[in-house]
Amino acid sequence: MEEVRPRVMFTAEVADPVRAWIVAGLLFLFMLINFADRAVLGLAAVPIMQELGLSHTQFGLIGASFFTLFSLGAVIGGFLVNRIATKWVLAAMALLWSLCQLPMVLSVSVAALIVNRVALGFGEGPAYPVAAHAAYKWFPSERRALPTSLIAIGALSGNGIVAPIVVFIIASWSWHAAFGLLGVIGLGWCAAWLVLAREGPLTPDNMLIGESDAPLPYRRLLGCSTVIGIQVVGFFCYWLLTVAVVWLPAILNQAFGYTLAQAGWIMVLVALSQIVLLPLVSSISDGLQQHGVSSRLACGWVACASTVAAGLLTILLSQSGGSTATILCAVLAFSLCNVIFVLAPCLLAEVTPIRQRGAILGVNTAITTLAGPLAPAVMGMVVDAGTNPAAGFRAALFLAGALVIAGGLSGFFLIDPESDRVSKSC
Repeated sequence: MEEVRPRVMFTAEVADPVRAWIVAGLLFLFMLINFADRAVLGLAAVPIMQELGLSHTQFGLIGASFFTLFSLGAVIGGFLVNRIATKWVLAAMALLWSLCQLPMVLSVSVAALIVNRVALGFGEGPAYPVAAHAAYKWFPSERRALPTSLIAIGALSGNGIVAPIVVFIIASWSWHAAFGLLGVIGLGWCAAWLVLAREGPLTPDNMLIGESDAPLPYRRLLGCSTVIGIQVVGFFCYWLLTVAVVWLPAILNQAFGYTLAQAGWIMVLVALSQIVLLPLVSSISDGLQQHGVSSRLACGWVACASTVAAGLLTILLSQSGGSTATILCAVLAFSLCNVIFVLAPCLLAEVTPIRQRGAILGVNTAITTLAGPLAPAVMGMVVDAGTNPAAGFRAALFLAGALVIAGGLSGFFLIDPESDRVSKSC
């Protein structure tokens, strides 16, 4: 007769803190490389447009091509980790990114650059939801916001902290060399992950107290008010995030008169602000929940308030004239818009059965990142339609800020995980 193993019920403590934080640290680096791979196109925008003879609209469409298969990759990756260990899925993704970047060291055509971005987008689509799912196998519900913020900071560091390094490589050698270096770094991370990483113990067979594993129809889960609210807020925040990744260096250069090197350092300030802000917000959110505050307030409303503030600051950026005001608005706007991406996975995990968590995180990423192909293309068209690039960039920033405010306000009404659980609408 097969032995029946008792199910272990974990408390709110981390089972193996040292191993858990090693995994979280590797996931931080995973997301840093992920976003560095994305950001290199924006950092090299001006030399790429000059070398290939591209207009702003054409470059915007190339930037948007990254998202052609991004959502499909996110969905596939989300469902894969419901059945395959996250260790192997993450390793395969990192290998794919590296193999996409290495050919860019050669002289390439516009078509080759587009193929590179499409393939890279497919491989990077599942990165954040799969990384969050891997971390949640190590951390219980009340302690997830802080490791999630660490993963998010990795993404933001890839877009900001490494910017001066990438700009230096582009200026000293070429944008081709920057692509190639990121490919080599990706291979190095893959090797380290395979040696050091382990699968977390918090699985459906070792459930947390209070977490459900009874499966629900995906139609019901995706129709849940909290899930819809997260997707609406996330969509417009991702619009602003994509603008930062693809266009921010060019905005700072052509609309506000900064050199590319100065723009790179401003992006560092954005990243440093996020490194301080996101763990602070996450710690406050975790602390509030541990003291009995509802997750609707501790996570949902905090994320929505940050989103509305980011939208207002983006509108102020579009109207700013002084250097101090420009830098301050850019740093705060592009920092606050990322709060939702730290707290949203925690909220989704709260209303989703464990066995379906990877899929729902992947689907959520697929939907929110649909803003990815729209934002850079729309911004490019608005810029080209303006009387000059500076006026066009300012108009596009005003539009982005208004959209972000609308998304943030809707989240106050839609995000309510406690109510959804009680009504069994999720």
